[in-house]
Formats: sequence, structure tokens, C-alpha cells
Amino acid sequence: MNAILGIFTALFSVVNPLGAVPLFLSLTADNTNVLKKQQALKACIYFAVILITFLMIGTYILNFFGITIDSMKIAGGLIIIRSGYDLMGGTYKKGRAINEKVEAEAIEKEDISFSPLAMPMLAGPGSISLLISMAAESTSYTTYFHIVAAILLLGMVTYLIFLFSPKLFHLLGRSGISALSRIMGFIVITIGIQFIVSGTTHIISDLLK
Repeated sequence: MNAILGIFTALFSVVNPLGAVPLFLSLTADNTNVLKKQQALKACIYFAVILITFLMIGTYILNFFGITIDSMKIAGGLIIIRSGYDLMGGTYKKGRAINEKVEAEAIEKEDISFSPLAMPMLAGPGSISLLISMAAESTSYTTYFHIVAAILLLGMVTYLIFLFSPKLFHLLGRSGISALSRIMGFIVITIGIQFIVSGTTHIISDLLK
């Protein structure tokens, strides 16, 4: 359970479903409560499927392109740091490639569950690179089970956050959610730095041998 919670915490910080609440509310403002629940459920299912898929094929992606795990950690760390910087700077949507044109297109769509909610809003480059690195370091099926369990738990928590998003937004307000996002941003930057340090340390160690 401790391993699952540790992975869940890292993923939750990088994904930051609380930061997606304002966008979810704005894109579903004209929807009925039933439709909002359907969109939230489908988005979280898509999100979990995307992350599990990248977890399962992560090692094959690295092998196909001849990328070492250390290089992946450094590149992923840079992406995660950028994501954390966007959170701290209040530019969460920009860091997820969500601009006015994307929002306008999404408003006209009947189904926004896959795009832009599941991807890139929830399953972005940071969370995907984190999972690929985890997959490359996994040495047993037990570790994979822990990661999958953490992803499913995150999907359920994200669904609950979307489900109660009107109450959360009313309780916290835009400033409260922004403050939480900034705190998450600091944690995300720390995770990114840890990835870079780990990858760099291994590379230097190999060169010195």
C-alpha cells in the first residue's frame, strides 16, 4: 500500500487534476448534470487507459529509439520541471498546450472527454515521461501492479474531483485553486530535479568506471 500511495502522490502532483477544474467547468457550463458526469467518467477512463498503455509500451519505445533510461530521466525531468514552472506561474493551460483556439474548438464539440480533457489536460508529457521511466525501472510484475493500481486510484480520485468540481470551485474559488496549483508546482519541480539528478549521476558514474 505504501508503494501504491508513493506512486499515486508523484502522479497526482504531475497530473494536478485540481488545476483542470476551471477548464472542465467552463467547457461543460451548458451541459446538464447527467452529461457532465458522463464527460467526467469517460475522460477519467480515457486518462487511465492512456497512462496504462504508455506504461506497458514504455520500455519498447525506449528500445526502439535506442534511448537509455538515464537520458529519458533527464529529458523527462526537464519536461516535468517546465510543467511545475507553468503551475507556479499560473499558466497551467499553456503548459498543457491549451489556448483560446483549442478552448473554442472544444466548446463546439459534443464530446470533450478524450480531447482536450483526457489528453493533453490530464495525460500530458510530464505524466507520460514519468510513467515511461517507471516502466523502464520496473523489475517485477509486482511493481507494474503497484503502478497500475496507482493509476486506477488516480483516475477514481480525478473523477470525484470533476464530480464535485462546482462545490470545490465554490469553496476554494479561482484563487484557492491557483494557490494549490502553485504548491503542486513546487512539488513537481522537485520531482523533475530528482529525475535529472538521478539520470546525471548514473551517466557520470558510468563514465568514471
